[in-house]
Amino acid sequence: QVQLVESGGGLVQAGGSLRLSCAASGRTFSSSSMNWFRQAPGKEREFVAAITWNGYTGYAESVKGRFTISRDNAKNTVYLQMNSLKSEDTAVYYCNTGGVAGHWGQGTQVTVSS
Repeated sequence: QVQLVESGGGLVQAGGSLRLSCAASGRTFSSSSMNWFRQAPGKEREFVAAITWNGYTGYAESVKGRFTISRDNAKNTVYLQMNSLKSEDTAVYYCNTGGVAGHWGQGTQVTVSS
């Protein structure tokens, strides 16, 4: 059974930075693609970033150039470095593997004040 636990959220001013972490359990982490999604109040959950098992990355247009996804397979952890944060980045951020029907973490709140 895969378990995902996010951390690192919080309150930050616009223009600031945060780094989210997602610790994964399970022996298949190093061979799994990992994703970050987010859900803002009143909006649907949306894709943010993804990283394959061998380090290829992809980003939503809204975060490209500001966010960086990375992973440390030795620590079973995936990260999301978020720079130049904007108020519209305010959301609950979720770690995911396996897509929409896969495994999800409980989420971590990110609030960007303007």
